[in-house]
Amino acid sequence: MLKRTPTTWLLLGDKRGDNGQVEAVAAALGWPCDRKNLVMKPRYQKAKPRFRATLDHLDLDRSDSLDAPWPELIITSGRRPAMAALWVRKQSANRTRVVHIGKPSGAMHEFDLVVASGENHLPPLPNYLPITLPLMRVSADAIKVEAERWRSRLVGLQRPLIALFIGGPTGPFRMNARVARALVAEVARIRDLGGTAYVVTSRRTPAKVVKTLRARLPREVPLFAWPDEAPPEGTPSAVDNPYRALLGTADGFVVTGDSISMQVEVAALGKPLAIFPLPTGLFGGLDQLRRQWQRKLFSPLGATRGDRLRQALARFIYRWDRLGLLQGTRDFRHFHELLVERHLAVWAGEPLRIGGTVPPDDLQVVVERIRGLVGR
Repeated sequence: MLKRTPTTWLLLGDKRGDNGQVEAVAAALGWPCDRKNLVMKPRYQKAKPRFRATLDHLDLDRSDSLDAPWPELIITSGRRPAMAALWVRKQSANRTRVVHIGKPSGAMHEFDLVVASGENHLPPLPNYLPITLPLMRVSADAIKVEAERWRSRLVGLQRPLIALFIGGPTGPFRMNARVARALVAEVARIRDLGGTAYVVTSRRTPAKVVKTLRARLPREVPLFAWPDEAPPEGTPSAVDNPYRALLGTADGFVVTGDSISMQVEVAALGKPLAIFPLPTGLFGGLDQLRRQWQRKLFSPLGATRGDRLRQALARFIYRWDRLGLLQGTRDFRHFHELLVERHLAVWAGEPLRIGGTVPPDDLQVVVERIRGLVGR
């Protein structure tokens, strides 16, 4: 048992999914946390800085201050906030414990605890806590409020109302003109069934894809496009985004395969979900093979002698991998298959269904691990 609550910082960046997982853990811990919102320099809002313990990538004038007294615990997620977290720990003479949610971009052993969900495959080190689904939660109250606010705009749409959520390219997936045309065809399929497709893009959706959607979609198809309608990164947002309203209102959802966060938010609500697969291309296909091999090598499951030997080999490779090629990876397709096997999702084009088996909530397991970490 903790005799007192440790001073805790939440380092938050500009990614909604990452921040959502950090906030979910903080809420479950149940003790006060100081939120530090970090704003990136313009050049690093999309480009990835070299991973190291530094604040060089932050716009310090617009970010919350990171000054002593240093916290006992930091919870964060994502490359850029994690770099700042390791910088803070360095200033504290390594007294600050750092918990990272998701696959870390740097060396895994640099963190005191790494919590990663089923699409991530990391070396089976002692500081690794594998869980099934990401920890993001969508506030039921926020969904209810947005659904009511949008009710007059959505009530007249032909049912079934199917929300089509579009992410963006991420390794190994591509999002190009061919994908854009396939998305238009998916909208046409939904309309042929007598329903309405409401298309929502994200900040990662390429501008060329949005341009194709605008040119090829019928004018009566509702479309929310981030690149054209959102303010610049890091500025206060007044965008009237229908995302949460659709979570509470739509009859079904189609989500592109790159966005684990949107898939999980739909599945966790028990809503019908279809996964729209994305192509990989030649090099992406080779990269996918690498991801599958690492998943099999790094799997923490199994207690046989062969499993123990495999896990020992994984730790050995991780230790001597000077190029950082086998530090961990994400296998999106394996995660898609997990959702389909549990009847939480179908593939786009198949009839939507509900009634799948939601995996046990790992949040309390994470909380107990963190309490043990700071309790020591």
